[in-house]
Amino acid sequence: MKMKKKSPLKAAPLRNPGQSVQDEIDDLIGDKLLPYYGSAVMLTSMAGYEWYATWKELPRSPITFSIMALLMALFAAFQIVKGRRKITHLKQGRDGERTVGQFLENLRQKGFFVFHDLVGDGFNLDHVVVGPKGVFTVETKTISKPQRGKAVVRYNGEQLSINGFVPDRNPIIQAKAQASWLKELLDEGNVSAPIKPVVVFPGWYIENESNATKATVWVLNPRALPTYIDNLPDRLSDSQIGLIKKMLILHLRKS
Repeated sequence: MKMKKKSPLKAAPLRNPGQSVQDEIDDLIGDKLLPYYGSAVMLTSMAGYEWYATWKELPRSPITFSIMALLMALFAAFQIVKGRRKITHLKQGRDGERTVGQFLENLRQKGFFVFHDLVGDGFNLDHVVVGPKGVFTVETKTISKPQRGKAVVRYNGEQLSINGFVPDRNPIIQAKAQASWLKELLDEGNVSAPIKPVVVFPGWYIENESNATKATVWVLNPRALPTYIDNLPDRLSDSQIGLIKKMLILHLRKS
């Protein structure tokens, strides 16, 4: 009789940067693209067999199966092309989150804790940084840049524009909502901490107006974030940091 075994891991690993996006990519491939591809291959094979049987003068109906295979192949091709475009977009977002996440890991050397892909109510926080300077929610926007010319994000403290265009979904409102949700989560554990929402644009030049640095939400290139954090006074004690760390780990374990 075999002895029962169990995993040596006492707890599930914490989430990785871009994990929600990767999960969405996996679901898209598994649920949307593979069934179409499989159906097209199956019907094409059946049609091929029917033509073979006809060639051998067996009673078959190859034309019917050929029409079915052709229609399914065309529909599958349309869905696959559409899905590939979405996957390309998702991969760009995932890679942006991973790049920013790896960059934020350097803050650990300064006594900060970095958490990735904190799942909320129907959304996720890309990154949360906790340390002596406070708590920071970091939303990554990986926007494609033009082949030529400038790639500039302008921010006036309330609204931003990307190369002159105002995005349909305001990242500032999104960042504020994420910080508010995190505050409610900490409040449930009777933990009070200053939370600073941040929006980062990897690879873009950020042009902040004079009052933007004092705004509720920071808009930055991720490379500028450590400097902005360093310029803040210490606002959390070691015990507060420890409590916040435990709460976030507990939440991530439940996600």
